[in-house]
Amino acid sequence: MQIDQAIDWGTLQLQSSESPLLDARVLLAEALEVSLTYLFTWPERLVDKTQLSDYQTFIEQRKQGQPVAYIVGYREFWSLRLKVSKHTLIPRPDTETLVEQALVRLPASSSAICDLGTGTGAIALALASERTDAKVTGVDKVPEAVQLACENARQNNIENVRFLQSSWFSALAGQQFDMIVTNPPYVQSCSHYLSEGDVRFEPASALTSGLDGLEDIRVIVQSAPDYLSQSGWLLIEHGFEQSKAVQALLRAAGFTNVTSEADLGGHLRITCGQHLQ
Repeated sequence: MQIDQAIDWGTLQLQSSESPLLDARVLLAEALEVSLTYLFTWPERLVDKTQLSDYQTFIEQRKQGQPVAYIVGYREFWSLRLKVSKHTLIPRPDTETLVEQALVRLPASSSAICDLGTGTGAIALALASERTDAKVTGVDKVPEAVQLACENARQNNIENVRFLQSSWFSALAGQQFDMIVTNPPYVQSCSHYLSEGDVRFEPASALTSGLDGLEDIRVIVQSAPDYLSQSGWLLIEHGFEQSKAVQALLRAAGFTNVTSEADLGGHLRITCGQHLQ
């Protein structure tokens, strides 16, 4: 079977996927251990029996609902290739909006940044890669996530970052940051979203946060002022219907310059507040 024929077959098998053609290409590239560019350059090249068997296994896993990132073991985020595991959420393109908004608000001088619930390290590593003068700390309560984030830092040759095991601020006593960023759990525990698509395979502890989805955000907002320097920023990713509630929480905690920013789909996804007291 040729590469182009294998892609056509895989695309047909994955019609229930949101992106069957892209999924088929990514999975075939993994089976062949080549880049996506190779597939476009050599569509007539033959796929050998071992490669075809691997590809068919990947396609079957995807048909069962397994996320592509878990099958191939990595996800592209920002300008980075990040290893993923079932202990962490898969980094999503919308979260790049959080990175963009953080970069806009960071002071020109060297700064200290904290990423709460770092998972794969995606946000922390993206910020550290863009601001090599910054000192970035990423924390996660899951030890396997901390280990994975450290590995991603090494593989991407990013040295101005450290990762710690911490339940939110528990391991950060006495530390101050110019910016705190977080993509915390924010899905309602009874949401139908949890039984759909890729999230069925992702850790529920990284997704859900009480009946209204705001329990963890409340904890973060109430605690953050003790860890922010004067004029420091708190940036929170949240659900597309939660911006007003998160804005209210920030204002009640004394934050000023509170605004919400839209993600790639035009939904208000990131809410920011400044600590001026």
